[in-house]
Amino acid sequence: MSLLADTILVLLILTSFLLLGSSRLGACIRLGAWQGVLVALLPLAAVGTAPTPRIAALAALIAGLKGVVFPRLLFRALRESNASREVEPLVGYAASLLVGLLSLLASLWLDARLALPLRAATDLAAPVALFMIMTGLFLIVARRTAVNQVVGYLALENGIYAFGLALVRDIPALVELGVLMDVFVAVFVMGIAIYHIHREFDHMDAERLTALKG
Repeated sequence: MSLLADTILVLLILTSFLLLGSSRLGACIRLGAWQGVLVALLPLAAVGTAPTPRIAALAALIAGLKGVVFPRLLFRALRESNASREVEPLVGYAASLLVGLLSLLASLWLDARLALPLRAATDLAAPVALFMIMTGLFLIVARRTAVNQVVGYLALENGIYAFGLALVRDIPALVELGVLMDVFVAVFVMGIAIYHIHREFDHMDAERLTALKG
């Protein structure tokens, strides 16, 4: 199972780099959906035996929310806004990929120096989770379009979930469901906010909201 888990983690790295280098909002939403599905598969790949019904049910729920429900909400907001690209990000795409590479190296460096209380199912789990957290934070800060900022928030949450899975393999179901509910509410509210931002100001550029006058 370690090979399968490592393969999923490598794919998570690739999706993170693609998020950093993509200007098309629709592509970013799809990449976020694929990343959510991959994160949902991690518990199934991490266990050394056949997954329990609880783990399988939670994986299916996470995949359904992050791979289907959240992207549909974001695509609906995107259709209402009539936007398709992030034209002028605060940090260019080539520079974003360079930041991503440095973040990955920093994650590997931090993992080598962290004294984690438990050993993860695979050595890549912790550094990949840290890299996803950094990627999500960077997208929130460096992108101007509200849709991309929501995708960054989801990438950040995926990284936190993966890091928790690396440390605690048997997370209580109630805790996981509570986290999922929080994320669902956050994305739902963000989708409504995106719609109203575009309706009132005819754009989704969150940077321009700082210039509002009372």
